Amino acid sequence: MRATYQRYVLNFKRPSGTSRGVMTTKETWFIKLNSGDKIGVGECGILRGLSVDDRPDYEDKLKWTCDNINLGLDRLLSELKEFPSIQFGIETAFKSLESEDPFLLFPSAFTKGFDNIPINGLVWMGDEAFMKTQIKDKIEAGFDCIKMKIGAIDFQTELDILKSIRKEFSVSDIELRVDANGAFNSSEALGKLNQLSEYQLHSIEQPIKPKQFEVMAKLCEVTPLPIALDEELIGIFYKEEKEELLQTIKPQYIILKPSLVGGFGGSQEWIDIAENLNIKWWITSALESNVGLNAISQWTYSLKNNMPQGLGTGSLFTNNFSSPLTVKNGTLQYNTKHNWKFNL
Repeated sequence: MRATYQRYVLNFKRPSGTSRGVMTTKETWFIKLNSGDKIGVGECGILRGLSVDDRPDYEDKLKWTCDNINLGLDRLLSELKEFPSIQFGIETAFKSLESEDPFLLFPSAFTKGFDNIPINGLVWMGDEAFMKTQIKDKIEAGFDCIKMKIGAIDFQTELDILKSIRKEFSVSDIELRVDANGAFNSSEALGKLNQLSEYQLHSIEQPIKPKQFEVMAKLCEVTPLPIALDEELIGIFYKEEKEELLQTIKPQYIILKPSLVGGFGGSQEWIDIAENLNIKWWITSALESNVGLNAISQWTYSLKNNMPQGLGTGSLFTNNFSSPLTVKNGTLQYNTKHNWKFNL
């Protein structure tokens, strides 16, 4: 078996804003396996500035992985503990190599086109007019779960946007989630949660920056609004650490991005611990290309979680790869009439 890697830069159709800044491009890496006449493809979806493996030796570790591919998947995953995005890429590449079709990783009713995955419609940060336009577009496209990123513009303006949605759409019409990406100061967080709760939101992701365990634990204890941990899970590699974090903070939800928390294996470990503690969860992609999104989506369907998932739509980029993944009526679907065009 031979392995190679390649860098690829995805270009956003328009700049996309979060509380950490505005993105115009997204770097990603692909690992390709060759064995006889079979190929396997996996995406190492790194997010610069957020991924724990955003390190100077990242490419060196990719090269090491390819040079040592014959160690086998289990040994490689163990050696790559501190590189969750490469773990995800390697897991996917091996699964791809084993499959009759390199992009059909977890055959199911979803991949046959018989079933779909409910997803949230993501509203990016921007000025008030831009955010309202996105919300209108998502509702017209059939989404009944909308996730709005907050924390970068004036908080009162964000509250006004939520208020305007709730004036027109009740809880039974539209489920609203917000994602603060750690934007609130610990001293103001509870007050802001109280204000947000007036609009009957489903949840808020990561209201304060991670690693403030006591503050976050207290927030989760007294919050009027369910809290979902997201960035908090990044960089926690070992099962004992995961158990300690969830037992300490006791969040209402956790959100799992396989590229950021150790692929399918790392995510499943979080899920098992969370379920033992009666903590709910959902899966989210992390701006991967359609290659990574395809792997995450097929795996997510196999988990049988009926909540709307945070799966990207592949439509953000000008140079994504054509795939059977399509969005219709607020769901992610696998259109078997569409073929893959992966031309790396």
